[in-house]
Amino acid sequence: MTHLSPTARTRVARHSERATGDRSALYRVLDDGMICHLGVIVDGSPRVIPTGYGRLDDTLYVHGSTGASSLRAGPSQDICVTVTHLDGIVIARSLFHHSINYRSAVIYGTPRLVDDPDEKLAGLRAITENLSPGQWDVARKPTRKEMAAVTVLALSLDEASVKIRQGGPSDEDEDYALDVWAGVVPVHQTFGEPSPDPALR
Repeated sequence: MTHLSPTARTRVARHSERATGDRSALYRVLDDGMICHLGVIVDGSPRVIPTGYGRLDDTLYVHGSTGASSLRAGPSQDICVTVTHLDGIVIARSLFHHSINYRSAVIYGTPRLVDDPDEKLAGLRAITENLSPGQWDVARKPTRKEMAAVTVLALSLDEASVKIRQGGPSDEDEDYALDVWAGVVPVHQTFGEPSPDPALR
């Protein structure tokens, strides 16, 4: 597996020790997430759109309506996609040193409009399985009309960065004498009890 190659856009300047060139770390950040934020310029104005996604090898897939201006604009320009996990709130003795524990990925590139029917279906499967594993094999497959109403974009993971912070607060030496609680409050994502559709057979 190749390492991530830093570019002018992906080189981490602030707290560079938190960056990693491990491509498997990029995969883990992406595979552990369900929502990305897609940044694109539409009619001269920046837009950041939250959307589901899926990964197949070194390609990230996103989808939406064929009428979505953000997706129509994508293939004509560079875009930026981010995925972030909040793992903990870092409470310090000083307000200045409060922080968060996180895992984040930033991906740059010009996306490709997926025209090939087989790849389009594979991209939609990756997105579905990322949100609801196993559902692709049990639910009805998209019709030709439904496929025509959906745009799928493919973005290479060639230009990406990963930044991770874990651990406790970094207080100043003199602040350790303060009678103030410090530490980490873990943050976890949990799923609730499924609520069945009343129309279930």
